[in-house]
Amino acid sequence: MNSVLEFISGIQWWLWVIIIVLIVAIRDVFFQKAHTISHNFPVIGHLRYWLESIGPEMRQYFVANNREELPFNRIERGWIYASAKNENNYEGFGTDRDIYAHQHVFIKNQMMAYKVSENHPNAIDKTFLPCAKIIGEYNKRRKPYRPASVINVSAMSFGSLSAAAVEALNKGVEKAAAYHNTGEGGLSPYHKKGGDAVFHFGTGYFGVRSKDGNFSMEKLKILVDENPCIKAVEIKLSQGAKPGKGGVLPGAKITPEIAKIRGVEVGKDVLSPSTHKAFNSIPELMQLIEDIAEQTGLPVGIKGAVGKLDQWKELAELMIKTGKGPDFITVDGGEGGTGAAPPSFADHVSLPWVYGFSSLYKVFLDKQLTDRIVFIGSGKLGFPAKAAMAFAMGVDCINVAREAMMSIGCIQAQICHTNRCPAGIATQSKWLQKGIEVPLKADRLAQYFKTFRKEFLEITHAAGYEHPCQFTMEDVQVNVDDSKLNKSLASTYGYHKTEVAFSDVHKLYECEYLGGNTNKDS
Repeated sequence: MNSVLEFISGIQWWLWVIIIVLIVAIRDVFFQKAHTISHNFPVIGHLRYWLESIGPEMRQYFVANNREELPFNRIERGWIYASAKNENNYEGFGTDRDIYAHQHVFIKNQMMAYKVSENHPNAIDKTFLPCAKIIGEYNKRRKPYRPASVINVSAMSFGSLSAAAVEALNKGVEKAAAYHNTGEGGLSPYHKKGGDAVFHFGTGYFGVRSKDGNFSMEKLKILVDENPCIKAVEIKLSQGAKPGKGGVLPGAKITPEIAKIRGVEVGKDVLSPSTHKAFNSIPELMQLIEDIAEQTGLPVGIKGAVGKLDQWKELAELMIKTGKGPDFITVDGGEGGTGAAPPSFADHVSLPWVYGFSSLYKVFLDKQLTDRIVFIGSGKLGFPAKAAMAFAMGVDCINVAREAMMSIGCIQAQICHTNRCPAGIATQSKWLQKGIEVPLKADRLAQYFKTFRKEFLEITHAAGYEHPCQFTMEDVQVNVDDSKLNKSLASTYGYHKTEVAFSDVHKLYECEYLGGNTNKDS
């Protein structure tokens, strides 16, 4: 009797399956017109769309080789993951890179490496690597700032990133003695967990926004006065992902918390224009920089992706004429970053970092202005060898975004714009965020930064230098083309960086590290 009942129940189960399949088939053939494949091949056509949806994951884990993927290949991701976990990040049996490939970078080692003495700060702390320059020193800002780390977290907003991710990054930079750029979404409570912050605003003026959508100096003054963690202010002119393009923050994504932080209305679409309302010209931008510096006492800089140089040249001329100007310039690469953008922008608008930075640096070098500016590089520079190249070209600090995300668990799913980030980093889903254990991820960000600085110092010492600011354009060579396979950076990009007046590391160690204050002016 039991076997008969089991047979009948089995038939019922299969009947339900057949009924569901028939319903899907009828829907595909008679009611839906959007998808040709599922109309012409009902039921089975859905398999094609499913396979397409998991194509990136299939290629990432089973098809692509170790050096093939973009934007970050498996070897690069693996190095970040291992570094963040303080695991073995070495390679065995030699490199699997094609070292003769176009744009491969070579750092020239010294016959006898720089010897670290027993009482040297790096003998005590192998990760101690502060910026050689002080931001705001030339312009005599009331609160100059020397970054205690040459690697820091780039601009990523709360709203784009989850609360848990932002909190983990901020606690991580505190542990690593680095700074955390807020991104243009405003200063959230999650940016105030102990780390230094660089307050960043764009055309939407989120966090310092008046009711009519304009920039409010009064709100900025109050924000800076109430939050001593803010060490500098950055004005975003453009970003690598979509330079010169505005955006819309859909009302569905604006929670009461985000609305309060950004100074917008709950549930209402918010437009970020493609241009600023606070200024319309280079002189007006200069005036805004000086006004902010005067009102807050903080160093003020600008961030931009580089394309045409005419307005940058105008800025340089005005700096010569007035003796004023931005305290720092962050150069973003056109490789695109954490911001979602149309492929036409991400793929084609603005120059890649090496071309953009070298072009811009020469503008200020020709005017003998490089000593007055702290140059910050941002664009896939979160690896020691790439950082060495950047420093040889004139960078004083680097900011990392996607590399920082990977250190706290990003798997490069490349669905940041869908609110379905599986790692809980680029999403506002409370459920997905629960996977982020903030203290653990903070430790991993800090460990990635410390491992990066340690290896960067080892490369620096191998080249015969004490600090990476001493790298010159002749210290790095790059494969250029078949007719002239290998050229120095100086030959490739046509300039020599300005020599940085480098303070003694012992003095930096005593002033910045032992004193525990990253806001000193000496």
